[in-house]
Amino acid sequence: MSTFENVSIIKQANIYFDGKVSSRTVLFADGTKKTLGLMAPGEYEFGTEQKEIMQIMAGELQVLLPGNSEWQPISGGESFEVPAASRFKLKVSTLTDYCCSYLD
Repeated sequence: MSTFENVSIIKQANIYFDGKVSSRTVLFADGTKKTLGLMAPGEYEFGTEQKEIMQIMAGELQVLLPGNSEWQPISGGESFEVPAASRFKLKVSTLTDYCCSYLD
């Protein structure tokens, strides 16, 4: 899906890591939520309460998911899943465009 129809967007940006990660929240009529954002090169650690699917639209990074000891390379067009109530680490090597879906 390259476009979202009939959504609401929260105007205020979500800004993390001194502006190196930024996103906007997209709300759907059925109550689901996604964020669309950009990550500058760097190393980051995130926590999540909900299960997430992180779709990488463009860019390159490595992810260290909970319970794993090896970093997994991810490129534009690929995605990864993060379990609820967990933390994960990213090493972003190029400017990365992402879409994060939050699941129950």
